[in-house]
Amino acid sequence: MNKLQNRFNKNVYEIAVSLIRQFDEKVSGIPNMLKLTLGEPDFNTPEHVKEAGRQAIKENFSHYTGMSGLMDVREAASRFLSEKYTVNYDPSTEVLVTVGATEALSASLLAILEPGDKVLLPAPTYPGYEPLILLAGAEPVYIDTRESDFVLTPEQIDQAMAAHGDKVKAIIITSPSNPTGVAYNEAEVAALSKTLAKYSVFVISDEIYSELNYEGQHVSFGKYLREQTILINGLSKSHAMTGWRIGFIFAPAELVAQIIKVHQYLVTAAATVSQKAAVRALVQGISDAEVMKEEYRERRDFVYQAMTKLDFKVARPSGAFYIFAKIPAGQEQDSMAFCIDLAEKNQLALIPGIAFGPEGEGYVRISYAASMETLVDAMTRLSAYIND
Repeated sequence: MNKLQNRFNKNVYEIAVSLIRQFDEKVSGIPNMLKLTLGEPDFNTPEHVKEAGRQAIKENFSHYTGMSGLMDVREAASRFLSEKYTVNYDPSTEVLVTVGATEALSASLLAILEPGDKVLLPAPTYPGYEPLILLAGAEPVYIDTRESDFVLTPEQIDQAMAAHGDKVKAIIITSPSNPTGVAYNEAEVAALSKTLAKYSVFVISDEIYSELNYEGQHVSFGKYLREQTILINGLSKSHAMTGWRIGFIFAPAELVAQIIKVHQYLVTAAATVSQKAAVRALVQGISDAEVMKEEYRERRDFVYQAMTKLDFKVARPSGAFYIFAKIPAGQEQDSMAFCIDLAEKNQLALIPGIAFGPEGEGYVRISYAASMETLVDAMTRLSAYIND
């Protein structure tokens, strides 16, 4: 054994590679496998955005930018939020360009959390949050939302705060949600904000799927709870730019002033070429997501109807590109066992619900970021498995 093997940060031993990635790799070697596993748009980055990136390379935008990012990117991001969601942030002091939403979350949590702190997570939840919390020496506290169709309620917040008190430093709310597709409407955001305003907690609002809301206009927590909100967004989902790694933090100046210190030592600054492409996406491409959204809506409706007919219980998603479905009675209820059996027998890969925490057990997540032809094939395979 390497003599250094046990000398890592003790918190590193508490985390593991995401079960989503583990399962995806586990089934990838099966011949003729059809995968609806990873949450990545199947669309390509719009041509005009790619052209802006190419032009930036030609013009030698290959040097560092300031820590906050290029001013034209921050101005464009600020205008985008103002026009789309009627929330306003000063690009000079309240907007930070990050290396994707993941780095935005990492920098924010590392700036906020200390050992012994607690973070509230409505569950089931995206599995990328817990490891960041643990690395900071803090503790995740899960709020089970299954009984309320995956919608967090003010009463649940009050109960969690009563149980954990001043140790709660933050709450992470994702809307629209991964894995459930839940998107909070105006009344729900207003009610949650009113409750959270009673407590001295940071509200980390992960809004990376904001442009993929199928039932109405996205409502940002920055609109109702600006002083406490650290708003996270980016271009990965809205403009199919996952590999460009552009995210944003929007928050009051006094919060950004602290988070930027962590951001600087994590990454220095986001990639300059990607930032120049981001300006094009945010300005000329302000409505680029509309075409993708209509395609996703059609796919959602198809998958929802097909799975409902197979007796999966599904809370109809109103955003993102996921279906989170309860495995039918009479089938294997261990979600990992169910998904492995489905993959081996019918060459269809779905993500087991346990990947999203204990509250996800008995469910599966389907990413419908795939062509309609692929989804038709997937539902045919699923039907054959269920009816076998």
